[in-house]
Amino acid sequence: MKVKEVVQLLEEFAPQSYAEDFDNTGLLVGNANTIVTGVLVTLVTLESVIDEALENNCNLIVSFHPIVFSGLKKLTGKTYVERVVQKAIKHDIAIFAIHTALDNAWNGVNAVICEKLKLKNRKILIPQKETIKKLNTFVPSAEANNVREALFAAGAGEIGNYTNCSFNVIGKGSFNGNEASNPTVGVQGETHFEEEVQIGVTYQKHLEASVLKALFNAHPYEEIAYEITTLENTNQHIGMGMIGELAAPVSEKEFLQNLKETMKTGCVRHSELLNTSVKKVAVLGGSGSFAIEAAKRAGADVFVSADFKYHDFFKAEKSILLADIGHYESEQFTKDLLVAVLNKKITNFAVVLSQINTNPISYF
Repeated sequence: MKVKEVVQLLEEFAPQSYAEDFDNTGLLVGNANTIVTGVLVTLVTLESVIDEALENNCNLIVSFHPIVFSGLKKLTGKTYVERVVQKAIKHDIAIFAIHTALDNAWNGVNAVICEKLKLKNRKILIPQKETIKKLNTFVPSAEANNVREALFAAGAGEIGNYTNCSFNVIGKGSFNGNEASNPTVGVQGETHFEEEVQIGVTYQKHLEASVLKALFNAHPYEEIAYEITTLENTNQHIGMGMIGELAAPVSEKEFLQNLKETMKTGCVRHSELLNTSVKKVAVLGGSGSFAIEAAKRAGADVFVSADFKYHDFFKAEKSILLADIGHYESEQFTKDLLVAVLNKKITNFAVVLSQINTNPISYF
């Protein structure tokens, strides 16, 4: 397999089109056409991780965090970022970062936290906007079923737990082809009326290329009339954070103790205890202070995340318990998820889980 083929497998699981605008995801170092000898999965790419890749004959590193986040103006080896990039290039090692694309994926970072905490009835905490598209096209009645089936096969027409969803309106279309036209029906230079079906389907935005390809391949007309619009409908399968429920309510102290043990953290920083039970839990891997208000609006009893600053804890306002478990701790199981995803698809070379602890924080 080539690097780009491994990347494609990862993007099928967590499409890059859902990464946040501020992020720097994708292939950061290396040639997409390089033949892969092995994949090393890590949270952060450090110099020691490059050495580990070399020891395991891995020439592709799949990293959760991007080693290059903002632009590099020089490569002198002065910073750890520059040294990592230099070393990767020197040894022909490619680096791919998935970061917020996986944060926003339904089965991504936050789903893993929910699984660890045994939360059920999960929903996205902050759904990403403008992720649902709508296609309207106009097809001769005799060909409508073929075009519909092609669109469904490309992933269009899925709404929640339902597939093959479409809306169809029967009407009459007209057209007049000029001297350069080659009409499928009708005669060049004459206005023709045709019984047509207007087919309307929705699809997730990362599928747009495949949906349009299916439309162009299946539609019989020389010139295809179609419309694409972006919907404001909430997509409950893409976005930041998740909220779910425990099987039964527990006390705050019991929840915090279980949280500390489950997430293997040396410290849980939390806001004032409210002496209430915990049932509804919101989670967000990584820096999550921006989602405190969303967790409160969702009615969460506790919000588990990381990197809360001093003043963030005041935002609890006696209405929610805020629990900071640490950035690394909130994302530590992500690399296991990525290894599992790749192992399901790849059998002809090794997918190695990095054994290096990349957490820059220690507890005394």
